Amino acid sequence: MAITGWFVALVALGVVPVVVTGSGWAIVGWLGVVTALTVVDVALAASPRSLTIRRELPGAIRLGESAPARLTVVNDGRRTLRGLLRDAWQPSAGATPTRRRLSLRPGGAATLTVTLTPFRRGERRAGGVTVRTVGPLRLAGRQATHEVPGAVRVLPRFSSRKHLPSRLARLRELDGRTSVMIRGQGTEFDSLREYVRGDDVRSIDWRATARRDDLVVRTWRPERDRRVVVVVDTGRTSAARIDDEPRLDTAFESALLLGALASRAGDRVDVVLFDRRVRGRVQGATGPALLSSMVETMAPVDPELVETDWAAVPALVRSVTSHRALVVLATTVDSPGASRSMLAAIPQLTRQHLVVVASVTDPALDETVLRRGTRDEVYRAASAERARLDQGRVGAALRQLGADVVTGAPADLPPALADRYLALKAAGRL
Repeated sequence: MAITGWFVALVALGVVPVVVTGSGWAIVGWLGVVTALTVVDVALAASPRSLTIRRELPGAIRLGESAPARLTVVNDGRRTLRGLLRDAWQPSAGATPTRRRLSLRPGGAATLTVTLTPFRRGERRAGGVTVRTVGPLRLAGRQATHEVPGAVRVLPRFSSRKHLPSRLARLRELDGRTSVMIRGQGTEFDSLREYVRGDDVRSIDWRATARRDDLVVRTWRPERDRRVVVVVDTGRTSAARIDDEPRLDTAFESALLLGALASRAGDRVDVVLFDRRVRGRVQGATGPALLSSMVETMAPVDPELVETDWAAVPALVRSVTSHRALVVLATTVDSPGASRSMLAAIPQLTRQHLVVVASVTDPALDETVLRRGTRDEVYRAASAERARLDQGRVGAALRQLGADVVTGAPADLPPALADRYLALKAAGRL
């Protein structure tokens, strides 16, 4: 049985399987017809390169929120285009759907909407748009990829903003703008009022008392225009995930809530993201511009897998302000060995500044310590207890060096840090 040269070539390329039957010429003829129809179908398919594609992207998205991204597709060819379009996004952009069917007449246009629900901060980028067209017989078609670059900036979640109204109400109490007055605290004189039982006798104004022939006390309000410097550690320890959230994201949440609160209190807030180099800096911004600058600066920053250079932090703080300030170090209070360089730098800061170390803790440690039913669970419980003891030792060392320590689970640390700020305000230490 003779077989033509083109059929041998197809078999050699693996395009057509060899079938040996008694009617070989019939098979060759059938394959020839199929091949001819395929060639015709490809020739009649619309060219995917005849499309014009434009993107419309949202400016920014908060982590966990959704926003639409649109593709406008215009058929500039002479044939009706039928096929499939794939819009390639990074997986962390959470794009759905990424594949859509197309049917466009010559000169026709379609707008395709993709919903973005990113689950990572930073720049989430779109790749090429691949279009595969098919011929009228659906046997074959053409494919081409259009480079339509695009990027969406994913901002920090800032879910801790739900705690802001209650902390602002507390701030108004401290500032004397509600009916509740915190007596005898603060460092800036506010007003005089009559003495009531329970007032601090040290607040009595004896001259005013002599003039009015009744006990009168001074009221105070916290000083304004204080300096708050937040240093966020972006080194390797900030990459660990706790409750499915990187420690760095928890530090960002804490810094945002503290920044919003301190700005409303009239204080000046500066933020520095640092490991071995400055990864981001926010200085001089006030009011609504502060939060906007903070989220824009934080959005593209990911943890760097290097040890943080704590020896450079005191000089870094001096470059921000030469006045006494509240310095917040958003970092990890871990084992004594890993925290040795941080402990060495703390005395240089506490000599001039009020220092607060904010560290996220893993709530799973407390649960692991309590589970001791099996031998494996006993070993895990012992390891978790050792980790807690190490954290306690580092915290005690920080307090001996004059720093304050605030710890909490990812959901609890931001409001805990805000409460500590308010407590320092109420005590007149800031």
